[in-house]
Amino acid sequence: MSIFKKTTIGKSIAAGMVVAVSAFGVSVSAQDADMTFFITSAGPGNGADLGGLEGADAHCNQLAAAAGSKLDNWKAYLSVNAGIDRSGDRPKVVPGVNARDRIGAGPWHNAKGVLIASNVDELHSDAHAINKANGLDESGNPINARGDKPNQHDILTGSDPHGMYSTAGGDTSCSGWTSSDKGSAIVGHHDLAGLSEDRHMISWNSAHGSAGCSQDALTRTGGAGFFYCFYAGE
Repeated sequence: MSIFKKTTIGKSIAAGMVVAVSAFGVSVSAQDADMTFFITSAGPGNGADLGGLEGADAHCNQLAAAAGSKLDNWKAYLSVNAGIDRSGDRPKVVPGVNARDRIGAGPWHNAKGVLIASNVDELHSDAHAINKANGLDESGNPINARGDKPNQHDILTGSDPHGMYSTAGGDTSCSGWTSSDKGSAIVGHHDLAGLSEDRHMISWNSAHGSAGCSQDALTRTGGAGFFYCFYAGE
């Protein structure tokens, strides 16, 4: 065999080993990554009344712990629109809350180890990996999407596409996630599918408003009172 053939074969074998090792390394990395993102497998059961942000965070932590996670600083990806308190002598603005400011710096992986986003900016760009395949609950199970029965792709967020509270006016977070009756909440579509290809219809965090805040109203528009949970770090 010529020196040229030996060299070529040697390079091919070496390249194959590098590819195999690289592939193995990616697999191990994915499997070893702690879950730091999930969609709730169930809401508290009272429509969009989640007990406020504090109650929603507690629900995230309870579900994560039940699924075996040892992380304990989970935050619900929920915004609360600003309001005006007129109970005193003078009206006072009550500041809003942005979902993007609540969830830490990232990175975030789902229960299967898939990278959802490396940081907040990536999460709110086209580079995020939230979709039907990767939008899993805390146990690694898929969430019903458009076309499934029942459709549960409406995920509560109260947010605009940038993860900030809406300034459109009116209630967009079911009275700060304390109402199971009047009001409305902005929802996203975790499967990036909707009635049309309009950019809002295929948004993971800002698709449309709900028909109301009760469990029945959320169900009627394709949801179940689920929301996103992110590990916010130490």
